[in-house]
Amino acid sequence: MWTDQLKEAAAFIRERDDFLIVSHVQPDGDAISSTVVAGWLLEKLGKTYTMLNEGPVPSRLAFLRKSGEILTLADGSSGPPRPFKNVICVDCADYGRTGRTSDWFAADAELLNIDHHPTNDGFGRVNLMKFHAAATAEILFELIDEMGLELDTEAATAIYTGLLTDTGGFRYSNTSPLVMSMASRLLEAGANGPELAEHLLERMTAGQIRVLQRGLARLELSADERIAWLWVDSEDLEQTGASNEDLEGLVNYPRNIEGVEVGILFKKNGEQSVKVSMRSAGKVNVAAVAQLFGGGGHVRAAGCRLTDPLPEVVEKVVAAVRKALDEP
Repeated sequence: MWTDQLKEAAAFIRERDDFLIVSHVQPDGDAISSTVVAGWLLEKLGKTYTMLNEGPVPSRLAFLRKSGEILTLADGSSGPPRPFKNVICVDCADYGRTGRTSDWFAADAELLNIDHHPTNDGFGRVNLMKFHAAATAEILFELIDEMGLELDTEAATAIYTGLLTDTGGFRYSNTSPLVMSMASRLLEAGANGPELAEHLLERMTAGQIRVLQRGLARLELSADERIAWLWVDSEDLEQTGASNEDLEGLVNYPRNIEGVEVGILFKKNGEQSVKVSMRSAGKVNVAAVAQLFGGGGHVRAAGCRLTDPLPEVVEKVVAAVRKALDEP
């Protein structure tokens, strides 16, 4: 039962100290929000903690409380100050998504796994998983309630950020009545909804516009126009001055074409590595497609990484999506 999961997670936190908080590689809004919210929760309980991610915090999320204190392995540093026995993983669809942060885990580490991805296999010593939650931030909201803590403006802003980004501005199908009631409470607690929406959803960098131009110039559609895809590579980022975070949302452009059921973004890294992001209108479970290639995610939003040349990856993934579309 969900209440039992909440109680077990609360006990895990109350009975331990000196935590390491990690989220998934190439963190997004929900991952960073959940990291700092978990830190806020521990701080309120008088616990010590360290926040860590393999990659850097996206610049657009630098306004979140103590996001500047999230340690990163992106600068090539290696080796933990000490092995951490108590680990909280937030928004990690599987253990591998923790990346190189797992090097900081003690051999006998015990993990609290807090996540909302349906493909999560429950890798934690304690698992707090709610697959129909809009975001991991939603789960943390409920955990805060369970532990009897009162939200302040900083925590409300971070949780609202996670909800806002993972629901596409409260537009996606995961925007439940519970999400909206939470959003109301977060606004009452001090989150500035209009300001956050403007900053996180409306503004675009010049690099983002330039790389979007390149991607759209390569847009392709299947013969029946139910699948659309585009690709970019590391040279595009370098030449346009864009960053990896500028690619967030790019996959929505092929998906938003009328009649398209699945939109795909292929990000080429070198000659033999391609990251694939997929978005579905609802007829195709793209998480199931992603799992065919070792990835995962949600029914309508998923991804994977393949180690093949780009043309082969495009052919394989588009064929898998086409097969999924043709299945009853």
